[in-house]
Amino acid sequence: MPRSVHAAAVLLLLCLKEPPAGAAPLNGSKWSYFGPDGEKSWSKKYPSCGGVLQSPIDLHGDILQYDASLLPLGFQGYNVSAHEQFLLTNDGHSVRLDLPPDMHIQGLRSRYSAAQLHLHWGNQNDPHGSEHTVGGKHFAAELHIVHYNSDLYPNASAASNKSEGLAVLAVLIEMGSFNPSYDKIFRHLQDVKYKGQEVLIPGFSIEELLPERPEEYYRYKGSLTTPPCHPTVLWTVFRNPVQISQEQLLALETALYCTHEDDPSPREMVNNFRHVQSFDERLVYISFRQVQDLTYTGLSLGIILSVALAGVLGICVVLAVSIWLFRRKKSSKKGDNKGVIYKPAIKKETKETEAHA
Repeated sequence: MPRSVHAAAVLLLLCLKEPPAGAAPLNGSKWSYFGPDGEKSWSKKYPSCGGVLQSPIDLHGDILQYDASLLPLGFQGYNVSAHEQFLLTNDGHSVRLDLPPDMHIQGLRSRYSAAQLHLHWGNQNDPHGSEHTVGGKHFAAELHIVHYNSDLYPNASAASNKSEGLAVLAVLIEMGSFNPSYDKIFRHLQDVKYKGQEVLIPGFSIEELLPERPEEYYRYKGSLTTPPCHPTVLWTVFRNPVQISQEQLLALETALYCTHEDDPSPREMVNNFRHVQSFDERLVYISFRQVQDLTYTGLSLGIILSVALAGVLGICVVLAVSIWLFRRKKSSKKGDNKGVIYKPAIKKETKETEAHA
């Protein structure tokens, strides 16, 4: 009898144990970004993926509206001591870093506590793996810091399908200079090369992963970008990207596998991003005054400068031609006046000649 009670107690504890944030859904269905279980088939097993308020989206001028009530966010508990540790995991879809719940956002209507962060990226031949785009432009990668409404729900799993359940901070990543803060994650990628592998890494300031001027951001209501795609996410996409080096991006694109170590058909973890979704009859609110930026329309700075220079040169040519024509016309008038003055002299000389004849 005591053994039966002990077994029942163990079973109860297993049932009550909180699943990790971002864990697979309870129905156990599989999904991937490509193949039979790829993005095009998600809505068959997960109806929300074909529903409303889906993410990611393209952030373009026609849908942006300034909102003066969008104040700077506060990031509490983000500076974690190196004496503490984070759990880094390969979950088969991304590399995930579990975060402590005392880390939370200030400035939203509820308290949103941190659950985890993860990344999305492309591949080494096409390094354009961000989920959100700006004016149709893809960035190299994207970081998501997932939070749950801890005022209403006990954990991220419980909040994931509830109204106002989740809040995600999105950081756009571009190729540029070496980033020592992101390297605190990237240097451990080889330790979680295969699905299911995990490693403890030293704590560090998560706020260092955020871009400059984090008070400038896009805000909209959307969904999880992976199944089950619940439309319960308050998105904050920072306007300014962060940079990582080409070597760091290459490590992210080549180090990981979606499959277990002993899988006979290993699959590289690449292109783990969802494509942009339709955004009909909705607005994205922005915390910054929008200045028309031609680079968002796909024009490079070089092209813009060339067009401006050509315009200036065109004006100079028109002015030069106008001045030349004006001077020529003035000179012509002077020549005509000299002819008129000379004619009376000819007439007088003729009369004198006739008198002497």
